[in-house]
Amino acid sequence: MESVLAEKLALLRPVLNERQWRLLLGAEALAVGHGGIAVVTRASGAARSTVSIGLREVRTGMVVHGRIRAPGAGRRRVGEVQPGVAEALEDLITPAMRGDQISLLRWTSKSSRSLVKGLAAAGYAVSQRTVARLLQRLGYQLHTTSKAKEWVSPPDRDAQFCYIDASAQQFLDARDPVVSLACKKKEVVGDHAKGGREYQLGSPAKINGHNNLMTGAPRAISYEVHGLDADEGWASVGIDDENAAFAVNTLRTWWRQEGSAQYPQARRLMLAADGGDANGYRRRAFKVELAAFAAEARLDVTVCHFPPGTSRWERTEHRFVSFASTNWQDRPLTELQTVLELIAHTTTETGLTASSYLDGAYAVGAQVIDAELAEIPLTPHDFHGEWNYTISGREIGDPLAAVVDE
Repeated sequence: MESVLAEKLALLRPVLNERQWRLLLGAEALAVGHGGIAVVTRASGAARSTVSIGLREVRTGMVVHGRIRAPGAGRRRVGEVQPGVAEALEDLITPAMRGDQISLLRWTSKSSRSLVKGLAAAGYAVSQRTVARLLQRLGYQLHTTSKAKEWVSPPDRDAQFCYIDASAQQFLDARDPVVSLACKKKEVVGDHAKGGREYQLGSPAKINGHNNLMTGAPRAISYEVHGLDADEGWASVGIDDENAAFAVNTLRTWWRQEGSAQYPQARRLMLAADGGDANGYRRRAFKVELAAFAAEARLDVTVCHFPPGTSRWERTEHRFVSFASTNWQDRPLTELQTVLELIAHTTTETGLTASSYLDGAYAVGAQVIDAELAEIPLTPHDFHGEWNYTISGREIGDPLAAVVDE
């Protein structure tokens, strides 16, 4: 009989809750009669007290009220067992409080492990989970920092974006090139770890156990040109510091190798650039180098700078650099050739194509005097002339001037 009963109980146990299981055991013990509690205990493996309670509930009749356990069952709250634990936790946190004391948003710099040790020293035995629950009841929350504050933006920031968009549309309607220039990537070259993963045959690549950069470690610095109408990217990679000559030479190399062939009839070019860095609107060297390029290419170069602090909205970053970063996130940049190849193989589903070029060295620390700046054929625009200006690349008396102006 016990073996048959054990087999039946084993089949029913997985589908019964605590109350149903207890009542079933009591009903079986009642059906067995004298010695039924012992028989059911051996057949079910349950505690004898569980069978006894079930038998008592079956005999007296149990009122089903939607609860599995009777009201008041379970462990008592820690505040009842250890009075004053919440107040002790509050006192322990108060010295480390940050922020406004009367604010509804408060947080603590102490970890739950440290708070458990502090409460133990005060005579309270609680777990980390209990501490977290008490802190939540007291109004505390676990936070990380939130990048929500922005510096004071220029008053005409939105108007400048509208001006850039309108200017670019005019150039595109006339089938003149519109490109964006920016320095977005600076990567250390060597056997250093990268965060991504990729499928490979064999063992993984061997890299340095620590990423401590030694003095003089080479860095791959890339300036990127992105054509707004053709969805094409161009990058010049060098190991020198970022400077204006490097920035403009990226534009020059792109024009020689790709731009001049794509726009053979172009007599002007629009350049969208950052508001800061080596190609910022305050950089004299950038304007001098840009004037040299304009004279060499015989182009009128219209420059529209993004307002300060808004480089994250630049098209180059979203349409080119972000995909190049994804392309190399899982591979160590052991040498410059690796950087060039990964950039050149950057593509998107919308048809982005990319090219790369290893650039040379440039002198740093060059100073531009006022007289040299005054010789630049620069015409500021009526709207924020410090951000928007045109540098002429045509000499006075150029027969093409009249055609272009018309």
